[in-house]
Amino acid sequence: MPSGARDSADLRLRRGARATTNNPHPATDHSPLILSGANVVLPTGTVEAGQVVVDGTRITATAPENAHVIDLTAHWIVPGFVDLHNHGGGGASFAGGTAEDVLKGVATHRRHGTTTVVASAVTGDLDFLARHAGMLAELAQQGDIAGIHFEGPFISPCRKGAHDEQLLRAPDPAEVRKLIDAAHGHARMMTLATELPGGLDSVRLLVEHGVLAAVGHTDATYEQTLGAIDAGATVATHLFNAMPPIGHRAPGPITALLEDERVTVELINDGVHLHPAALRLAFHHAGAARVAFITDAMDAAGFGDGRYLLGPLEVAVRDGVARLVEGDSIAGSTLTLDRAFKRAVTVDGLPVGDVVAAISANPARLLGLADRVGSLEPGKDADLVVLDAAFDVVGVMRRGQWVVAPGPS
Repeated sequence: MPSGARDSADLRLRRGARATTNNPHPATDHSPLILSGANVVLPTGTVEAGQVVVDGTRITATAPENAHVIDLTAHWIVPGFVDLHNHGGGGASFAGGTAEDVLKGVATHRRHGTTTVVASAVTGDLDFLARHAGMLAELAQQGDIAGIHFEGPFISPCRKGAHDEQLLRAPDPAEVRKLIDAAHGHARMMTLATELPGGLDSVRLLVEHGVLAAVGHTDATYEQTLGAIDAGATVATHLFNAMPPIGHRAPGPITALLEDERVTVELINDGVHLHPAALRLAFHHAGAARVAFITDAMDAAGFGDGRYLLGPLEVAVRDGVARLVEGDSIAGSTLTLDRAFKRAVTVDGLPVGDVVAAISANPARLLGLADRVGSLEPGKDADLVVLDAAFDVVGVMRRGQWVVAPGPS
């Protein structure tokens, strides 16, 4: 068991329990609500002194006569965050934990605004990964997670990061298919070193089965990366990290991934994985429509410093930075998406609308969920985050239920 100081806001849940706080507002019974007076960030722009109407589990265009009004003047309302790449939180692992562990981690991230999360695996024995995918698929079927991301074992030993080198393997399409099948229709993404033997065939197989092919933990050249994109790869796994840097004679995968309009690039905006200038570079070249903020979180997110396991590898977290005990490689993050949001606005100086695109709309589109989540529009799930003037989370709603209720108005 990992050791660490439990986050005072952490929730310990049984399967099926709601993550709610003491709620001064009558939303737990799905009674109609008008959230009024806030800066509401819509796909078309920000509406000052706007409103969001919630009826049942959905956002609606008009408010019933019996709707309760909550005054959120001087606040922001943004869509619930969508995390494509997350290994756990709250002291619990998505990569190797039980179903209860996964629910505990999901609850932690929900409190920080992430209303849709994909559970990411790490490199492991293929049979174990298949069995674990079966369990995660059940949680996806229940709606607790939005699917499964396989990060490894089909990655480069040259850029392994916090993955066990002894368990790495070239991407054999038959083994890729085994994991897809084990996920029972809930495989959302797989990270590959596409330059390895079988890499391009595996990309084509993933695309054929509706699974996102992501280039990552790769030692590919610029030209090899272009080949992977042409084969159907559409995501860059934590761009800049676990791949060759840009060279003026060897531009490498980063350049290929940034310049191709078919690719969405993941960024970990925690101030550790990326220098602010690298973040600005990505936004400048890819544009806000092709960036997806992720956490790449591990168990310590929302939990505290201490010793943890990431797959079979031991991780030490000090001052919120996770590194392998052996080798000192960065081992995921302790990031939550609310911190990524606040940093993007207050430190990086990005427009709020661009941050909302990167943290909600773009990942929802990639996952094929944009008809339900990722923006505040009538007919979509009532998944939203209330931020104060300092961009700190004061309210989180998922499907019309408060996970964190804003204070009395």
